[in-house]
Amino acid sequence: MAIDAKGPGWGRRLLMCEPRFFTVAYEINPYMHVEVRPDPEGAMGQWAGLVGLLQQAGASIERLGPVEGLPDLVFTANAGFVQGGRFVASRFRHPERQAETAVDVAWARSQGYVVEEVPGKEPFEGAGDALPSGPRGVVLAGYRQRSSIQAHAGLSRLLGVPVRSVELVDERFYHLDLVFCPLDDRRAMVAGQGLDDYGCRVVRSLVPEPIWLEGSEAAAFCANSVVVGGVVVMPACPPRLGRALEAAGYEVAVAPVGEFLKAGGGCRCLTLALDVPAPPAVAPAPALWGSA
Repeated sequence: MAIDAKGPGWGRRLLMCEPRFFTVAYEINPYMHVEVRPDPEGAMGQWAGLVGLLQQAGASIERLGPVEGLPDLVFTANAGFVQGGRFVASRFRHPERQAETAVDVAWARSQGYVVEEVPGKEPFEGAGDALPSGPRGVVLAGYRQRSSIQAHAGLSRLLGVPVRSVELVDERFYHLDLVFCPLDDRRAMVAGQGLDDYGCRVVRSLVPEPIWLEGSEAAAFCANSVVVGGVVVMPACPPRLGRALEAAGYEVAVAPVGEFLKAGGGCRCLTLALDVPAPPAVAPAPALWGSA
């Protein structure tokens, strides 16, 4: 696979968790049905295939140990938000996932991260709902389904970066990483179906050349992809989208993750970027409010 200077400038160091104890044990999103359990061998094979494609694209993989009784620990994107040497731990909305935080924090401390949390008690679900966007250090953050908008101002003050908030208006797209995938400083894949008009305007203000997903592409979790340099690792790639990505200079690698889709998670959900750079040393920036 080709590796070049493309990409968002991060995403080459990823945290992943082997799906040894992965299953659907409860229902906290529209995709989860306890009577439709993932196949354990199939999930392990798909996870290994994803790891292989990411490594071929040039990513290094670090491992979080699986824990029995925490089936969603495999979705490491929700562990927290990493920037420089800081790990902002998640505060899960649903009780079923709250025990994951202690495991995530223990790992981060063992690796030398400064562990912090967003002030207050409002839910914040890490990189599932917060992604860097563009060259200005801005973080795009989603709220309503899992994270709270009140947490965004605290995240901005904590990290010293502008945070732009967008409301996730469709329960199918319950995390930001199901509707937004930054490709580079100018481009992102965007599922506008999961945003309101204001949210789409915010995206346009941050992304000069968005690639808007059609309904079937959004439903196939195409926005839940991992970008490693010039390679986009995706759960699926319909022909129209593939042509658009190729025209933008990207190579596509498809990693089927159907067993994880039964729990509402795709390729991005299964990874946490550990190499998001710290912003320049400036005074803390307030959250950005108002019209785009």
